Amino acid sequence: MAGYLLGLVLHPTRDVSEVVGIIARWAARHATTLAVRAEDRHRVPASVEPVPAEELADRSDILISIGGDGTMLGALRGAVRSPKPVLGVHLGRVGFLVEVEPPDLPRALERLVNRDFTVESHACLACDVCGDDVVAFNDVALARQPGSGFVTATLAVGGQRYGYYRCDALVVSTPAGSTAYSYAAGGPVVSPATRAVVVTPSAPMAGISRSVVLAPEEDVRLELRPDSAPVVVEADGLVIRDAATRGAVHIRYQPDAGLVVRLDPRRHRERNQLKLSLLDLPLLPDQLRELLPDGLREQFRHRDLRPPR
Repeated sequence: MAGYLLGLVLHPTRDVSEVVGIIARWAARHATTLAVRAEDRHRVPASVEPVPAEELADRSDILISIGGDGTMLGALRGAVRSPKPVLGVHLGRVGFLVEVEPPDLPRALERLVNRDFTVESHACLACDVCGDDVVAFNDVALARQPGSGFVTATLAVGGQRYGYYRCDALVVSTPAGSTAYSYAAGGPVVSPATRAVVVTPSAPMAGISRSVVLAPEEDVRLELRPDSAPVVVEADGLVIRDAATRGAVHIRYQPDAGLVVRLDPRRHRERNQLKLSLLDLPLLPDQLRELLPDGLREQFRHRDLRPPR
């Protein structure tokens, strides 16, 4: 992989020095250039090249996300204009996107050298949020502010109005995002191989009270009604609009918007199946760990087994 440039995307607050050190030592042996956002230069060795945040994805051949699912989603969003393969290194909780644990990183990097990996394509939601362009790989949510009433919005699909919602939150998700906020709100788990958009109300009080699964070609529009409480609009958990009282969110499904490196797709699916089943058990984290196989139990020994957000 001589001549390649690997872009590092770092968790905003966690200590990533150990993982960055492994990658830096490997890069020095393989004549590979590393780059990082300029604002993160103080968190990496001097051998890592700082570049403007908006240029990191364009200049990189492969991105390495160091953190959890949130960091991985940020890496995918940053590369949406020119998708690059993203390898996820796990420093989070029970992540569904990331695959590589820090002890396995040297072997994973060797496989990158030999191009011994597959690429998993991910769709995103391309959104117009009250006039602002926004991208989300998991979900877009309209949520009420605590104590301020309910989210009240009409649903239109392909330009045709279908009804209204009155609820605590409205979640529009991709298949990959169906295991996140939408799942917590009672929505269905959708196979990542499916192309679909899921609209799920959280704690509905009136109007549409069940999840709606739509085809990818169908545009979704959620328009706030005059009697709606102020609404917070989030994309992949990031606040885009705070206390919006009018306007609309227009959502389009965009296929093949992100590329995720998979080293062992079957093992990754099996792990996710286990993680997903554990989230529904009414047990404390220590009890959950005791149910894991020995090898997996050690990996989660010092981790919090709570749903990722």
